[in-house]
Amino acid sequence: MFAKGEKASSNVFIGTAWVNLLVPDADGIYDCQVYDVVFEPGARNHWHSHPGGQLLLITQGMGFYQERGKVARRLREGDVVQIPPDVEHWHGAAPDDGFTHIGISPNTHKGAAAWFGPVTDEEYEAAANDGNRQV
Repeated sequence: MFAKGEKASSNVFIGTAWVNLLVPDADGIYDCQVYDVVFEPGARNHWHSHPGGQLLLITQGMGFYQERGKVARRLREGDVVQIPPDVEHWHGAAPDDGFTHIGISPNTHKGAAAWFGPVTDEEYEAAANDGNRQV
């Protein structure tokens, strides 16, 4: 739907992902940022949280969303994820499928995302296995 954008930083992503900042809102007019993220199979971001919350609109493929301490949720095209402020989580593609979402970070005046380190291979594999059942 959108251009792939820039390759995501390996400082906060595992595998290959592309980020296209659609609404950077550098002037703070909208108090939100909107971005399209394309994950190649197996790619995922690190554990992180957003002080103003985050919304994910899944537009293609299959992936996972997981909050710290909870079972992963399988995501497909058409799913919407509402992430409250300061909830530690990660999201990314299934091992054998690409995954694309539009992300919206509201309330950007509250600050940028906080990053807490990578999702380990063990955490990812457990999420992929648990994500095979509906939660």
